Amino acid sequence: MKLTMRLGERSYDIIIKAGALNHVGELTNLRRRALVVTDDGVPPQYAQTVAAQCSEASIVTVKQGEGSKSMAGFEQVLTAAMEAGLRRSDVIIAVGGGVVGDLAGFAAASYMRGIDFINCPTTTLSQVDSSIGGKVAINLGDTKNIVGAFWQPRLVVADTAALDTLTPRHYANGLAEAVKSGLIADAELFELFETQDAHEKIEEIITRSLVVKKNIVELDEREGGPRAALNFGHTLGHAVESFEGLGGLYHGECVALGMLPMIDDSALRQRLRAVCKKLGLPARVDYDGDRVLDYIRRDKKAGGEGVKTVRVREAGQYYFEYATFDELRALAKEGIR
Repeated sequence: MKLTMRLGERSYDIIIKAGALNHVGELTNLRRRALVVTDDGVPPQYAQTVAAQCSEASIVTVKQGEGSKSMAGFEQVLTAAMEAGLRRSDVIIAVGGGVVGDLAGFAAASYMRGIDFINCPTTTLSQVDSSIGGKVAINLGDTKNIVGAFWQPRLVVADTAALDTLTPRHYANGLAEAVKSGLIADAELFELFETQDAHEKIEEIITRSLVVKKNIVELDEREGGPRAALNFGHTLGHAVESFEGLGGLYHGECVALGMLPMIDDSALRQRLRAVCKKLGLPARVDYDGDRVLDYIRRDKKAGGEGVKTVRVREAGQYYFEYATFDELRALAKEGIR
């Protein structure tokens, strides 16, 4: 399957196919120096397969986990790019999940004021969501994605065969973002999770999720309006994720929890809880409400007394509503605990 993100001169193809990592060099120019960025949780053959298709390639491996999306991880990748002798005509290639994609993409956006970036997502989370759209970032302290840029990739290659190596929890973690896409813009996708086996329908799930995101990004590349809909579940989700810290809940698990309070209809909320249970995602969590709200106040989308939230009335339809911090506290208590 091939999709195309249409953003004028920043347009790029998105390839979704088993075995696609073996053909990256046929899809784009790799006859130049490349830095392949991966982490130590990704099977090393994936990065090696991509590097072998480049005329000259170096591989840098960061530690697995959110801790690498940091100033230290950023410096590690930039230093590797400089030591590899990358120039403005060269490329940084991410081979891994969302952390690797965000980190490598931000390095590409920053190195020599911007060089080409190719994203080869190998996790469910990155294949259904984070690999496209051009948002790249690192964390600062315990605040997520507060330092970053908009930097579109030149190509995205999602090899669905790579998902076979994921643990069940990591596999389900990524599906939360696909559930999000269904709830905001594709009711049939949400119903697919209720009625079908997600593993058997994974290519359709990835494709439909990316179509939702692609359509929104094409309308609003830099989040001046409708792109904010993609933050559904993330306001509370990011706060819970920050509160949990390393070794706690995964990103998609926190997004699942963050979506629940933002659904108006109690019947749809119960349907989402059932989907979460079916996929192995959490549907309830205990937390310190004051500390979670402290994280929300630091969110880059927060204003003086609150934040614009994304709400869902029925599957496939979203709307925006400003919520004060007190209202968010009440919503969170009702929907998560």
